[in-house]
Amino acid sequence: MSTQKSVRQQADEVEENPIRLDQEKAEQVIDALNTDLSNLYVIYHQLKKHHWNVEGAEFRDLHLFFEEAYEHAEERADVIAERAQAIGGVPVAGPSNLEERATVEFEGEDVYDVRTSLSNDLEIYAETIERMREHVQLANDLGDYGSEEILRETLVVIEDDAHHFHHYLEDDTLVVEEAVHK
Repeated sequence: MSTQKSVRQQADEVEENPIRLDQEKAEQVIDALNTDLSNLYVIYHQLKKHHWNVEGAEFRDLHLFFEEAYEHAEERADVIAERAQAIGGVPVAGPSNLEERATVEFEGEDVYDVRTSLSNDLEIYAETIERMREHVQLANDLGDYGSEEILRETLVVIEDDAHHFHHYLEDDTLVVEEAVHK
């Protein structure tokens, strides 16, 4: 194993890219992509936590839904990270860097009731969606149609998951009033 260590690319540097996207434009898009990447990892970790801690009458359905949703977040984060790299950037990595870059906040380590957990999830989805819509427009304005398409595809996935969170929060339920913790 080699003992020589050399940095190939500094995390904050943008290199020339093979798709001929102007470097200044690439820098702006990479910054936006890294924000979206960070937000998706906050979503991922929060959903993973809820997947582990959910209980109650709807346990099975919610347990499976959380798993599906965190898998969506992780898959889309990977696509976004690969795009940032493809246009000359370095995808943000590492827990502290992701937390620093994210525009949404992890709810913390405490375990909440299911309705509060779902509400917290819906809130970070909504904030992520709003930010991502801005980034779709930015990529379009800068002529980076590949990044725009990736972000649009991601929006469809996370908007669909947000829609499901909204449904889980509706008032109609099979759970009787006596079974609900107050």
